[in-house]
Amino acid sequence: MVAPADTKILVKTIQTLNQHLPSRRRSLGELMAEEKPGVRGKDNAFYVMDKAELETISQALPRFMWPRLKLPILIEMSPDFGSGACRIQGEVECIAISNLLNQKRPKRDFMIIYMPDVRALRRILPTTTQYAFVANLRSVEGTY
Repeated sequence: MVAPADTKILVKTIQTLNQHLPSRRRSLGELMAEEKPGVRGKDNAFYVMDKAELETISQALPRFMWPRLKLPILIEMSPDFGSGACRIQGEVECIAISNLLNQKRPKRDFMIIYMPDVRALRRILPTTTQYAFVANLRSVEGTY
């Protein structure tokens, strides 16, 4: 069992690792209409998104889904997913990623992708995807 002080340190560490994440994710439709698209991170930095990437994503989705796709797409990293595995959450996000990576669409609102696919995804979408670090504190505390 992990001591409460250790849990607090772990939580603080994860929060620090995730300072680059946006305080509010924005829709593809919103961002496509802007001259200088981007999001403000929790660290108050402005993260610009490349227009060409937004075009690539827009071509991977029907237009009626644009308002539902929230950017940046988060690539969640956690030891809970297994070695070299990451999770993408959101129905529309999974449809876009599966189309871009030429994969079968998942039947649920999340998908697990592995490092070769993560690298391919980051090559295609370096400014419209971000890593998010997550941990299941229940498993850390030993209370499944």
